[in-house]
Amino acid sequence: MLRALVIALALANLAFWSWTQGWFDGVVGVRANGDREPERLARQVRPESVRILPATAATTAASEPEAWACLEAGPFDEAGLAAARAVALAAVPSASLSDVKTAQPAAWIVYMGKYADKGLLAAKEEELKRRKVAYEEVAGSAGLAPGLSLGRFDDKAAAEQALAEFARQGVRTAKVVEVAAASTSHRLRVEQADAALAARLGAMSDAALGRGFSACEAAPRS
Repeated sequence: MLRALVIALALANLAFWSWTQGWFDGVVGVRANGDREPERLARQVRPESVRILPATAATTAASEPEAWACLEAGPFDEAGLAAARAVALAAVPSASLSDVKTAQPAAWIVYMGKYADKGLLAAKEEELKRRKVAYEEVAGSAGLAPGLSLGRFDDKAAAEQALAEFARQGVRTAKVVEVAAASTSHRLRVEQADAALAARLGAMSDAALGRGFSACEAAPRS
């Protein structure tokens, strides 16, 4: 009895294996359910367009983070900041727009002048050369040119100390002059702009924004 059961199981396994190999495909009503059905290939739509990507390529594409850009416009003074912000808010959510402030200290120079003509200016230059005092000609200021600067300082006390030292060297006509008042400039910044927002900001053009948004300056500002 046991021997007959073993023979029956062996024959059943042999028959199943033959069926999966397609040996019975010619028999009416019998078809293997393996991968040998030729009509499966016929039913495929544009099989030449199917491309299998390596596992590493698919993983890399899925793991690449979205690119973000830091963009800013400016600088603006206090008067221009509000107008520039109103223009920028047309493209930027208010929560994404920050005001980056930069403190500009006052500036003083030890100054000689203003001279009536170039001849008098040249005479003062020769005098400073004899005394071995460094100087440079003041340019770009209608109120001070033609004149001479013996040094530029961010602190008035330091400028006055330098003036006293020049007096000991025989320079009697110099004085301390403020050439720039302390101020604060502003830049409107978007720390993280995606590609769509960066495109909108790059396309913005308005008198209030000046040259518009560009890449953030690398140096940190207070």
